[in-house]
Amino acid sequence: MKRIPPLTALRCFEAVARLGGVTQAARELHVTHSAVSQQIKVLEEAMGVALFVREARGLRPTDEGRLYALEIRAALRDITQATRRVLARPHDSELVIATLPSFAQHWLVPRLPDFRDAHPYYRVRLVTSLQLEDLRHGASDVGIRMGQGHWPDVAHQKLFDDEMIVVAAPHFALAPGGRLPVTAEEVIACPLISSPDAPWADWCEAAKVAQPDAARVVLSANDSNVVIGAVLLGQGVALERRSLVAHALARGELVQITRVRVPYRYPYWLVWQQRETLTAQQAHFAQWIEGQVDAYLRANAALGDQ
Repeated sequence: MKRIPPLTALRCFEAVARLGGVTQAARELHVTHSAVSQQIKVLEEAMGVALFVREARGLRPTDEGRLYALEIRAALRDITQATRRVLARPHDSELVIATLPSFAQHWLVPRLPDFRDAHPYYRVRLVTSLQLEDLRHGASDVGIRMGQGHWPDVAHQKLFDDEMIVVAAPHFALAPGGRLPVTAEEVIACPLISSPDAPWADWCEAAKVAQPDAARVVLSANDSNVVIGAVLLGQGVALERRSLVAHALARGELVQITRVRVPYRYPYWLVWQQRETLTAQQAHFAQWIEGQVDAYLRANAALGDQ
């Protein structure tokens, strides 16, 4: 017997053991009943071990067959995942960026046309998730993360610190006065759209007002895209990262309420798989985003001087 049985026979064996019959396995694998039966026979003869007991109602795994099926199932899963990772690896003409959905939509995507103008030979693919992408698998060229920069086996470069500001839609009106809130006291009296990491306690301390009552929070979401969407609809005010609302502020879709602002605890970082040299994609993107960050910070400083 060869050290590794034929993959086709193993797939048929695992399907029969899992589904409880040849007919069901044949249907899942899109082959004939006889083809599955033949593969089971080939596998048992090659191994010299009975993997199933033939009964009137079908096949029942032997003790050896049941244990073997569990291990083969795990091995087939590993092969599937390994194949997906290889197929997901970036190509030379592709730049794959892993980042948060909110940062992608509100900060990165509006600036990407500039990158494409500078590097038209790259096709950009964004992989967005609230979970950290494991860059060691090589499925992404670079990532943009929030945090303190403590990630093992990952090279990183700090992009910028963020700050939290209170924003509202221009058409939002504080009910009693029929106008936008102006003071910090009026802000905390509004319906609040919040997220778990919105530091209202820090903002209230900076504004020298009491923290809002929990009942003021009419909506809480773990994705800033949802928070900003609700604010744009005029459902309340929110304490959000400036990086995510800067474009909406510039377009007049949102307005900043009060000049009180507080630091956001997690800076943004450019990260990539640890290696001795950068790939062309990584080097080009790192150079480009450094220029974009510099322009963004200079624009923010100019606003602060007004």
